[in-house]
Amino acid sequence: MAAGPWGWGTAVAVLVLLLLALLLGGARRLRCLTVAGGACADLRGRAGGVRALVVTAHPDDEAMFFAPTVLGLGRAGARAAVLCCSAGNYYNQGEIRKKELEQSCLLLGIPASNVTIIDHRDLPDNPAVEWDTQLLAAFVLKHIEANNINLVVTFDAGGVSGHANHISLYTALRYLHSEQKLPEGCRVLVLESVSIFRKYISMLDVPVSYLLPHDALFILTEEETEQAKRAMRCHRSQLLWFRHIYMLFSRYMVINSLRFL
Repeated sequence: MAAGPWGWGTAVAVLVLLLLALLLGGARRLRCLTVAGGACADLRGRAGGVRALVVTAHPDDEAMFFAPTVLGLGRAGARAAVLCCSAGNYYNQGEIRKKELEQSCLLLGIPASNVTIIDHRDLPDNPAVEWDTQLLAAFVLKHIEANNINLVVTFDAGGVSGHANHISLYTALRYLHSEQKLPEGCRVLVLESVSIFRKYISMLDVPVSYLLPHDALFILTEEETEQAKRAMRCHRSQLLWFRHIYMLFSRYMVINSLRFL
């Protein structure tokens, strides 16, 4: 396996330095990182003009999985919005979860006016149901066009957790992208799914995430991580014991690595 243009010596040096930074409390100083390259240069070139849409499947996805991206984009001056494609009504808590979503987004810097929830009977919150690609794509495309969105963020083919609804979002965006139905200049970033080991080593995954290929990498400071956790705590109806463990150990509360379609 090739070491890339830097060579193995430089790669190992970067790894050691990042580990030392973590051990010495560097997490307080780590900011949003975007690695150089054509794709990231394109994103940075839109400074102040990025109109980002985070497309999620359920209320709590924005905090549980995408908080580093949302906060990182906000810090960079982008205008972010959330399109949540279900009310999260699997346990008949949809109305409660809608309110929790707005509270969470507000803590992440997204006002209620920029939060849209699709509550359609054919897009049920159900881990065993794959949503109809054409229906979902039509909803998403309509929202993109109506709000002049030029950057869409969603799940990748693994859906992070393997949830069928998450994967359906990727399928719909991949369809819009491959069929060239997206507006000119609109790019799609997908959130990288990682192994179960990497998923639960929190900040220790920073060196690995930094060295592996990606188009964008967002890493939160300690203060921003607490902000993300406060947003997650807004989803009180979902805070079972294992969610508290998730908040403590999941890399997705601290790190998002993404690739462009």
